[in-house]
Amino acid sequence: MNDLRIKPFDFQAAVARAGLRPDGLPRSDAPEATAGSFRTAMANALKDVSKSQMEAGRLQRELTLDNPAVSVEETMVAMQKAQIGFQATLQVRNRLAQAYSDIMNMQV
Repeated sequence: MNDLRIKPFDFQAAVARAGLRPDGLPRSDAPEATAGSFRTAMANALKDVSKSQMEAGRLQRELTLDNPAVSVEETMVAMQKAQIGFQATLQVRNRLAQAYSDIMNMQV
């Protein structure tokens, strides 16, 4: 048979891994936002959506000014990409707001 042993739970190590002090408050030396954090990912996603909207707007202006280097197809694809990115961002925002509301309304 396999010898199965359960290690005792080390609360102090768990608290340290979570970036908390022993009293449960965040450590002052804990990094605010790391390269792989949710905040950084959201900021980058918002910047990308903004860039795609600006690019679509630029292509629309160029098409309106009859620039021969800009095609209708390219402009429509850029507009659709910007619209899809915006709708996805809006849905993420709505779901985050709903999750926050659900958490705040939980009975403790």
